[in-house]
Amino acid sequence: MRIQKVKLTGREQFFGENEIIVSKTDARGIITYANLTFQEVSGYTEKELLGQPHNIIRHPDMPQCIFRFLWDTIRAGKEIFAFVINQCKDGGHYWVLAHITPTYDASGKIAGYHSNRRVPDRQAIDKIQPVYAALLAEERRHPNSELAIKAALEMLGKYLADQHMEYDEFVFSLIPEEVECNS
Repeated sequence: MRIQKVKLTGREQFFGENEIIVSKTDARGIITYANLTFQEVSGYTEKELLGQPHNIIRHPDMPQCIFRFLWDTIRAGKEIFAFVINQCKDGGHYWVLAHITPTYDASGKIAGYHSNRRVPDRQAIDKIQPVYAALLAEERRHPNSELAIKAALEMLGKYLADQHMEYDEFVFSLIPEEVECNS
C-alpha cells in the first residue's frame, strides 16, 4: 500500500477513557500489530496498517523534533511518554498520551517497540499545543530538515532547562494530579 496524502479536515476523533490504542513495530518502526481500537480510531484496517511504517499516522502539526527525541530515547533502550497528535485516514486527527517501550529478543537486542496510547487530559493538550506550535514554527524557519530538527531540539532543551525539568517530568507536569492518581 502506498501512503497517500489526504486533506486535513480539522475534525477531531475521540476514543473512550477505558480504551487503549496498542501497536507493535519491528526495530525499523514497521507495524507488526494494531489492535482493534487503533484501527477504529485511525480509520485504517488491519490489512492497511500491517507492514506500513508507523508514521502512516503522522500529523503535519506534530513537530519532527519530538519524534527525533522519541526515537533517540527508545533506540537507547529507554521508555518514553509523549503527547502526540495523529492523523486519521480520512484527514481527521486524534490526540494520545503515548507510552512507548522497546522490546528485546532472546539475546537482549532491541527487536521492536510496543506502544500503548491513552486518552490524554484535555487540559494537558491545551498546555502542550503552544509548545508544539513554537517548535513547529522553529522547524519551518529552516529549509534543511536536519537543521530544522536540530534547531527545534535546541529550543526544546532550552525550554526544559528554563522549567528545570527533564522531558518526562515535563510531560507528567501537564497531567492534573487527580488524573494521575486515578490512572
